[in-house]
Amino acid sequence: MVRLINKKNIDKISDIVYAILRIQEFFTHIIEINNPQIKPCIYAMWHENQFCIHGIKDKAHLNVLISNSTDGEIIARTVEKWGFKVVRGSSARKGCVTSTMQLITRLNEGECAALMVDGPHGPLHKVKKGAFTLAKETGAPIVPVHWYSAEKTFITLPSWDKMKTPFGNCNIINLYGEPIYVKPEDDEKEIAERLKSALVDLERRAPEEFKKAEKLKLWKKRK
Repeated sequence: MVRLINKKNIDKISDIVYAILRIQEFFTHIIEINNPQIKPCIYAMWHENQFCIHGIKDKAHLNVLISNSTDGEIIARTVEKWGFKVVRGSSARKGCVTSTMQLITRLNEGECAALMVDGPHGPLHKVKKGAFTLAKETGAPIVPVHWYSAEKTFITLPSWDKMKTPFGNCNIINLYGEPIYVKPEDDEKEIAERLKSALVDLERRAPEEFKKAEKLKLWKKRK
């Protein structure tokens, strides 16, 4: 069977994906809540919430880690067209080390990073070591982030990660947790548990925070 996505049609597919997302952007309204605005920092999210990076304002200094797969190439090209910086990585040791070193360099230069902490292939909601390593090596804090909308146009895709995305006009919040600083003596598993707990807590709090934003008419004030 011929693979629908291959090296010959990556450019065309990425152009189509970018065009669709740019159209959706006009109908997507993201409000940031409690973003500590620390630079540099490591924004950490579940893979299902990866599109929440569009709510982060300083795209030009945000480095997004994307896998080395063919599918990842399409995502990478689309993300770059959007104005983000891209670092390519993989689960293989060589690819992982290379991408980690690139991110360390960029964090040390004062830029931020965005990591899907249970990506790129799961298991779902299992925090991997990437954020811990970057925070330990650079001193940059890990900032948990979760996005949410109560509107019907905020849909869940039938993918392994249950990815959330707007489809049509949609008001959304990006909800940020307290920064997690990693000390040299800190244990990786303990930090992973803290990060997972923070992301679970953001998910729990998100519906109420969304209601507050509606009452305050934050989306109308933004306009």
